[in-house]
Amino acid sequence: MLIAGNWKMFKGAHEARQFATTIRHLPERMAGVDVVVCPPWTSLEATIAGLGKSAVRVYAQNVHWELEGPFTGEASAPMLLELGVTGALVGHSERRQYFGETDETVRLRAESALEAGLAVIACVGETADERQAGEMQQVLERQVSVLPRHERLVIAYEPVWAIGTGLTATPDLAQEAHSFVRSLHDAPVLYGGSVKPENAAGLLAQPDVDGALVGGASLDALDFEAICQAAAQAA
Repeated sequence: MLIAGNWKMFKGAHEARQFATTIRHLPERMAGVDVVVCPPWTSLEATIAGLGKSAVRVYAQNVHWELEGPFTGEASAPMLLELGVTGALVGHSERRQYFGETDETVRLRAESALEAGLAVIACVGETADERQAGEMQQVLERQVSVLPRHERLVIAYEPVWAIGTGLTATPDLAQEAHSFVRSLHDAPVLYGGSVKPENAAGLLAQPDVDGALVGGASLDALDFEAICQAAAQAA
């Protein structure tokens, strides 16, 4: 069971280091749970320092497909590895919505990161309009089809209509989507869409839910610990 906290554009270096010291013992108390945090660029090194020898792993929120070059605002897999980062998110819905991410660039990022030695959490999911139009499976099939098959790849199903809205897919809806993704790709599948302590147990109990990509609730140590505890009970 994998629980990954995506901090988005929160927690500068000082706050990130302090928070990391608070959660660094989580894996010791949560049998069967792998814990990952995804800080913003400027807080990666501070988070790693705050975690010390903790088993909590640090992933970046994005990674470029080239090893180096004229790509302002980007960072490559070798740069991340040099810092001690062990993985990266790719294709998050906010990257697709606000920054022009496409299925093709998600593929390029995932392949390059995996080849360099990073782990990857690749995000897929449908918008509210796509779901209402009955296009959920079509969208997921298109997004999943470009992803490589690799032992370090994890897929995160994040219904876009449930991100930052307070809405959450019911456990049955989550299971339906995860089962479909599993029919397309053999990677573990996380659920990501307004996961909170109140709904984590029901979501994580589903047979095809292998963990969670947690947004806002990962910014609070007690909430994040409660979600990890729910994962430990479901593992």
